Amino acid sequence: MATSTDTTTVRAQAKWVRTSARKARVVAEHVRGRSVPEARAVLAFTPRAAARDIERVLASAVANAESRDDLRWRGEELYVASIAVDEGPTLKRWRARARGRVARIKKRTCHITVTLAQATVESPTKAESSRRSVRAAAKPKAEAPNAAPKPEAETTTEEPKAEEKPRPKRAPRRKKTEEAES
Repeated sequence: MATSTDTTTVRAQAKWVRTSARKARVVAEHVRGRSVPEARAVLAFTPRAAARDIERVLASAVANAESRDDLRWRGEELYVASIAVDEGPTLKRWRARARGRVARIKKRTCHITVTLAQATVESPTKAESSRRSVRAAAKPKAEAPNAAPKPEAETTTEEPKAEEKPRPKRAPRRKKTEEAES
């Protein structure tokens, strides 16, 4: 539990998870800044194996928040304030190869830390605010109703273009008959 001056956060941590930190960080990017119900839905439909591990840590963090009597938080009101995936120790193993040589096998581990905070109505989460700004930028700006009309292009005295004639169809190929082959 980390307490600062104005916001209280609750965290959960899973250590020595048997997946590489690089693979788990890909999944962690999907849930950072999202509300807990939305993060659970994203993790449920993510096909990567690290999603199950992150989902377990998220459930543990929600349980930590709900079990604290001084906070009285509900899981639906929380959002993922931060999620960190740090490298853990690497287990080194060896495998026999041809001509008496060995190949190194690195079994990597990671530590997953999820921090939750209570969502406030005034400040949307990072993911929601970034989605809103992207949507606003994607929409074309409507013209003002009292704007001056655009000047029309000058008319020229060019002759109208002749209509293009359709291309003639090619004759169908003739089928070879037994008479033509002999």
